[in-house]
Amino acid sequence: MKVLNKVIIPVAGLGTRMLPATKAIPKEMLPIVNKPIIQYIVEEVIYAEFKEIILVTHSSKYSIENHFDKSFELEATLEKRVKRRMLKEIREISKLNISIQSIRQGEAKGLGHAILCAKRLIGKEPFGVILPDMLISKENGNAGDSLKEMRLNFEKNEISSILLGKAKKEDIPKYGIAQIKKNSKLPGLGLVEKIIEKPSIKKSPSNLYAAGRYIFKNDFLKYLSKVKPDKSNEIQLTDAIEHYIKDGKKVNAFPLEGNIFDCGDNAEYILANLEFAMKNPAMKTKINNYLKTSQF
Repeated sequence: MKVLNKVIIPVAGLGTRMLPATKAIPKEMLPIVNKPIIQYIVEEVIYAEFKEIILVTHSSKYSIENHFDKSFELEATLEKRVKRRMLKEIREISKLNISIQSIRQGEAKGLGHAILCAKRLIGKEPFGVILPDMLISKENGNAGDSLKEMRLNFEKNEISSILLGKAKKEDIPKYGIAQIKKNSKLPGLGLVEKIIEKPSIKKSPSNLYAAGRYIFKNDFLKYLSKVKPDKSNEIQLTDAIEHYIKDGKKVNAFPLEGNIFDCGDNAEYILANLEFAMKNPAMKTKINNYLKTSQF
């Protein structure tokens, strides 16, 4: 059995879709109710029982690493003011049961390049990849259920995998879209036959889109390193997956459970805040009262 411990979280992007909010604040540190996006992602990874996180970061993203570090001054202030509940929450952040390392991505050359930046820290092990702006919410169960299922199945079958959601027709050109072939011997949706980065609606092989969670055997890095930059000078992860599949390698597809929000999009960021706020009974009451009395 191949043990899967490491997961890459690429956080070097400049968050241009969310400007000017992200001019001085990393998009991963923008709050969803009372926690930054990145904390939800790290909690998902911990729930899925990974042991090591590799942050692929940028010089402007130091606040992400600081968030998971101990804050002596803040803790002392909260203790002095007898803010016990807040103090407990702050202390729990720095005591998360996972190792966090970071490495810089010197150039903005896409997701594929970000993964290659972590190659030395991955070593010869398999690894996961989770996109920090794709936030999952589940009404029943945990947001990390899908990632945990993917990890457990990898350790059993040693087959690379991808999480797929169902895109609305108009959203298809925003994502990597996959074509699936059902395989009764494997869990999930089946094997990926084809994946295309941001196809037109007319040329799309399906409405199944990559939902920001991947698990790869270590040999995938060889294919990723051979991908040439596209017209935007970016190394596309989907191109490497396509080459991997064409060479006879298997990629298993798992279905997204729950709702997912692209928090790099202004409207979806607001919707994510609304969804998570409605899980809090006090907030839910205030929001419902506001909606009843407001005129839109």
